[in-house]
Amino acid sequence: MKQTSLPYHNLCRITSGAIVILIGAGALVTTTGSGLSVPDWPTTFGTFFPPFREWVHGVQFEHTHRLIAGVISILTFISAGWVIRRDERRPVRQLAIVAVIALLAQALLGGMTVLLKLPPAVSVAHATLAQIFFSLMIALAMATSSSWIEAPRHPLNDHARRIQVLSVVVTVCILLQLIIGGVMRHLGAGLAIPDFPTSYGKLIPPYWNGLIAINFAHRVGALVILVVGTALVVTVLKNSDEDPRLRVAALRFGGLVLLQIVLGAFTVWTMRSTIVTSVHVVNGALVLVSCVALALWAFRLYGRELSNSAVDETVSSTVSSPAWQAPR
Repeated sequence: MKQTSLPYHNLCRITSGAIVILIGAGALVTTTGSGLSVPDWPTTFGTFFPPFREWVHGVQFEHTHRLIAGVISILTFISAGWVIRRDERRPVRQLAIVAVIALLAQALLGGMTVLLKLPPAVSVAHATLAQIFFSLMIALAMATSSSWIEAPRHPLNDHARRIQVLSVVVTVCILLQLIIGGVMRHLGAGLAIPDFPTSYGKLIPPYWNGLIAINFAHRVGALVILVVGTALVVTVLKNSDEDPRLRVAALRFGGLVLLQIVLGAFTVWTMRSTIVTSVHVVNGALVLVSCVALALWAFRLYGRELSNSAVDETVSSTVSSPAWQAPR
């Protein structure tokens, strides 16, 4: 019988979509240098909603970022709490708990970036945890969807194992690349190498300092992700019998990687245009979660049949006992 998404799935999806907006707002704060336009936290000039006449000189970016973060906090507590209370699958409940912990840690790091006057280490940690939190909420949305619940289970073979290993490796590479990008942004090294695809007219920069090194490392990281990401996509697509969910996830990931490289080039060519740079940051987050989704599908679709049947039985019992009727 066809199953439906769990009642809290749509709320998890809405929360995930709102996180995209939050990452974009955070990118605007960093790109416009508005991080200390509001010097206090958690209030804004001593209040939670200052008069609109004070929304100038970067306050509009920083305070909007805080408002969106507040909305996402509420959505996360509701959606994760609903999952923890109603979902019968222990791993999914644990995932929801980790998401809440990540949210609280993210809020604390956000406050520290303001109170400690934007120390690069804290700012980079804040940006990195945002990517991890986004990935957790995407995983939660996937795990509560009908596509996930109805997904067939296939025996684990060598081809599937290669996809699983590659997807994990690529995900780690992307996260490291985002960390390097965060360091580059918060150190102001985005234009330490002012040309692209060359570096001061050469393949390798003719001279070095710390800012040039981190900028060049970011470019090398992009090349590494292009290579290993292409290997992952090709590995998935070369099997014509591959599950369509995995093929779609691979194509989506590959498209986002190519778009990210184009946006990176235009970030340099436009001398870090506010819009282009911010979209580049947002798309970087989408590249990460698209690879996370691909990895999750690889592990969901292929595995040992005994453990898989146990999982399916648990999911079926969850769906057959509606959350609003049968609390645990």
